[in-house]
Amino acid sequence: MTFDSPLSAWQHAIEHKGFIQDEAQEHAVFALQKCHEALHTGARSITGVYLWGPVGRGKTWLMDQFYQSLRVPARRQHFHHFMGWVHQRSFQLTGIADPLRALAKELAAEVRVLCFDELFVNDIGDAIILGRLFQVMFDEGVVVVCTSNLPPDDLYADGFNRDRFVPAIAAIKAHMHVVAVNGVEDHRLHPGAIQQRYFVAPPEGVSALDEVFKTLTAGQSSSAEPVPVGHRVLNVVQASETVLWCRYADLCEQPFAAMDFIALCDTYRAILLSDVPNLSAQKREGRIARGTEDGAQRVVAGDRELPQLSVHDDGVRRFIALVDECYDRKVPLYIEAHAAMDALYTEGYLEFPFRRTLSRLQEMQLQRFAEA
Repeated sequence: MTFDSPLSAWQHAIEHKGFIQDEAQEHAVFALQKCHEALHTGARSITGVYLWGPVGRGKTWLMDQFYQSLRVPARRQHFHHFMGWVHQRSFQLTGIADPLRALAKELAAEVRVLCFDELFVNDIGDAIILGRLFQVMFDEGVVVVCTSNLPPDDLYADGFNRDRFVPAIAAIKAHMHVVAVNGVEDHRLHPGAIQQRYFVAPPEGVSALDEVFKTLTAGQSSSAEPVPVGHRVLNVVQASETVLWCRYADLCEQPFAAMDFIALCDTYRAILLSDVPNLSAQKREGRIARGTEDGAQRVVAGDRELPQLSVHDDGVRRFIALVDECYDRKVPLYIEAHAAMDALYTEGYLEFPFRRTLSRLQEMQLQRFAEA
């Protein structure tokens, strides 16, 4: 059911779907409603909305109701998708005087509103681009509505060359209504019909995913032949036309990227991931030597501390991106791991972003997760 405003959608959910009235959500709804009304009454200067707070407080749901009720051109993307497009388009515009300004003008010609989910910056390349991109997007009249787990001042808090990102924070605070959606309830954890999609691997014997795969692929042919993903091939346990089953080491410990996970969700209606190890591990120090490249610009003086990554964290980054993509696209992700869900990752550099992953895995155990 589509509603004509975010406020009416929220009120209907409380009255008819058993949603719990939440004061923090109420503040967010009124900010979204004000933006919605301004967009549809032709106001010249419109303030966007920045919703931030812990996982499970309804930020994405609220933003989606806002987006679905819009009657002006709009685009809704996960932040990973948005940045992938930005990098690709910036490269294509290389050689013109101001590629980011051109990109912002192009975006403004296509959409009035840009909605993106899960704004999280941990890459210096993204930080440098966003430092100016937010400014020029707002200059071109693009209204931005987004969600994040962090307030603007905490974005890229410990990042290298953070001064390059500070203009983005200033632009966000000047052009967006910042709302803390930090109620005490994690709304994802309210009871619902259970559909188990997370299994702890037995010490020996047949994988639980064997029966899952047979059920999901009834009547389909399958093969253990590697499948192409972008410019690489992925080794699989089994794959049918609509269901993929692979091992953690083959997907998350290989050089696949967020765009590859997008491609997998374009192709398959369900993904099975087995042999997921206990991902916790102690952090270990890293350093970058004087004068070396960090992927974005040269270190001009002095040694510099790198994040204390654990032995598993490169794979964990990919695992987080995979869960985000499956969650965003409503593609059921079935997991068989060597640790219980709440013990899967309890120590490491990525503890903070993994909280969102854990909450999303918990919601995936509900039958309603894959419902339209």
